Amino acid sequence: MDYKKTNAPHNTITRDMNQLSEEVGNIYETVAILGKRANQIGIALKKELDAKLQDFSIPQEGIDEVFENKEQIEISKSYERLPKPTLIATQELIEHRLIYRNGSKDAALRDED
Repeated sequence: MDYKKTNAPHNTITRDMNQLSEEVGNIYETVAILGKRANQIGIALKKELDAKLQDFSIPQEGIDEVFENKEQIEISKSYERLPKPTLIATQELIEHRLIYRNGSKDAALRDED
């Protein structure tokens, strides 16, 4: 997913947790789902940024000098300007783009069959 085109807010917004947890049914499960999704988004962004910065890396024998490139700095700044992973995950939940599964409820449904 292209996180640069997300319409998540860049600042923290106070949200009604009861309204957020209506679909899931439990506030604690909602927080757990958002936490796991935010972790996934953070890892994906980190991998994407590392892959882009690898293009600028120069293999060196020693770590005496670090060369910084203006393009490298601009790429890093563009990722710093993105909304935080928790804000992106919350926006996905609000827009019903977040897919989750509850293993214990799925197992209970299978046991009834």
